Amino acid sequence: MSATDEVNAWLSNFGGALTRRNVGAALDCFTDDCYWRDLVAFSWNIATFEGHDSVRAMLEARLPDVVPAAWTLEGEPTEANGLTEAWLTFETTVGRGRAHVRLRDGKAWTLFTTLEELARFEERHGANRELGVQLGATKERVTWAQRRAREREELGVAVQPYVVIIGGGQGGLGLGARLRRLGVPTLIVERNARAGDSWRNRYDSLTLHDPVWYDHMPYLPFPDHWPVYTPKDQMGDWLEAYATIMELNIWCSTECLSARYDPEGGEWSVVVDREGARIVLRPRHLVLATGMSGLPNMPDIPGADLFEGDVYHSSQYRAGAPYRGKHAVILGGNNSAHDIAQDLWEHDAASITMVQRSGTTIVPGGRGGTGLYSQDAVDRGISTDQADLIAASMPYALAAAPAIENTKRLRAAEADFYARLEAAGFLLDWGEDESGIGMKYARRGSGYYIDVGGSDLVIRGEVKLRTHVGIERLNQRSVTLTDHTELPADLVVYATGYGSMNGWAAKLISQEVADRVGKVWGLGSGTAYDPGPWEGELRNMWKPTQQPGLWFHGGNLAQSRLYSKYLALQLKARFEGLATPVYALPKVHHLR
Repeated sequence: MSATDEVNAWLSNFGGALTRRNVGAALDCFTDDCYWRDLVAFSWNIATFEGHDSVRAMLEARLPDVVPAAWTLEGEPTEANGLTEAWLTFETTVGRGRAHVRLRDGKAWTLFTTLEELARFEERHGANRELGVQLGATKERVTWAQRRAREREELGVAVQPYVVIIGGGQGGLGLGARLRRLGVPTLIVERNARAGDSWRNRYDSLTLHDPVWYDHMPYLPFPDHWPVYTPKDQMGDWLEAYATIMELNIWCSTECLSARYDPEGGEWSVVVDREGARIVLRPRHLVLATGMSGLPNMPDIPGADLFEGDVYHSSQYRAGAPYRGKHAVILGGNNSAHDIAQDLWEHDAASITMVQRSGTTIVPGGRGGTGLYSQDAVDRGISTDQADLIAASMPYALAAAPAIENTKRLRAAEADFYARLEAAGFLLDWGEDESGIGMKYARRGSGYYIDVGGSDLVIRGEVKLRTHVGIERLNQRSVTLTDHTELPADLVVYATGYGSMNGWAAKLISQEVADRVGKVWGLGSGTAYDPGPWEGELRNMWKPTQQPGLWFHGGNLAQSRLYSKYLALQLKARFEGLATPVYALPKVHHLR
């Protein structure tokens, strides 16, 4: 049997079972160790269902509402390593979706389903785009500039936005663009003076650590001359241009002071300071797009009041020039610690010491993209959107095993590099199961460094190391480590990471709401509400939370790009008054 025949036979059995609402027959189409990952299409959630019992419960709850139909093979299936893979399309009562299946011996080992668009509420694009001009002679003509000016003047004052997004970085702007295309009234609140300042205000040497193929924004990819690694000011300028081109409504120089939810009215009261004026916004939905991190972790170390130099968190570091000829101590050994150490070295600091308390996963950078996100993939016809879906089609629960093998290959290929790091005294770490950087990023969001030059400085001894210790106290012009040794210091940087994103909820809303929502980020439950320990999905990201009307959006550029689509579709459905019963084991929660 050909791969095409195998997939079509499976489709006939599976699609027919779903049409008949025969859950038992549908389960017969899956292997015993199956996984079904769904992005909104079946569950109005971002969830993974593992094994027959979990899939059965979801289908029994959702089939009557979803009514999936018109399953069709898209393109040519592929065969490798005992698996047949294929892309599919299907329809539900509310829209159209795509799916990916991996068949093993004729049964689905993994199934990936996504809602791609809502029927009757599609984006305006292609042949469906706006005309852009009023035809015919009229004395009441409204120009594009007049329309945009009126929209800016009214939104948030005479007209309330349906969605308020806190944060105008790449995450907030990308989601704003999605919602704009879907016709959802949205206001982005950004505390910096200009869109893109979240990048411009960082230290001078900063660049994106991921290559260009990974970093495109929704709808508007970088031009093909764009550098492989984008400098931070160039990224800032791109984001500012993006906000203008995509016609986003963004209030800069505006800080969110507080937010309170009215459960009876089903709306938020969001107080913002806009260039000195206090304004109350009343959206139905509030999105915290503050990155993937919460508030900076600032250790309380004795002696800070006596220290005569500068001491601050890595997020406040700007440039190494003021520290030429001075002594710097950096607490931490991950991305920010290395970047700042490198910047200080380039500006001729007298000494730089990295205090590394525990191991760090290091991956050599500066070599361009590989795999799905690379020029080779582009040359093979794999678009960024396709790469995103291919990457997302593999459940997190299955990601560790190939990551362990990839990490083994990396360590073998870069054995000399890692040996030199260890000879310099650097503490290397490969994750709890030696699965490397990708799983550590998903589990913790920290503990790694993509090397863009800092590792060589450590190897050469230009950046000194003190390991298995911390800072015990600060003195006037030195720090005392926990092993009682003393280091001269004019600058102390705490590269100590950040708390969970629910810290922003605590600051802006209340600690009670933050506690109700629970941890944000980190692999946990596959449902929107159950904080279970298994590695199903990233907790509380891009999906409903325990607080009605509150959403979290962030991650790296690729994640923000992909998941902004599914968050936008969830918000659009609510805006249009569609029923959105969120499936979360063991029952369906109805949220509006």
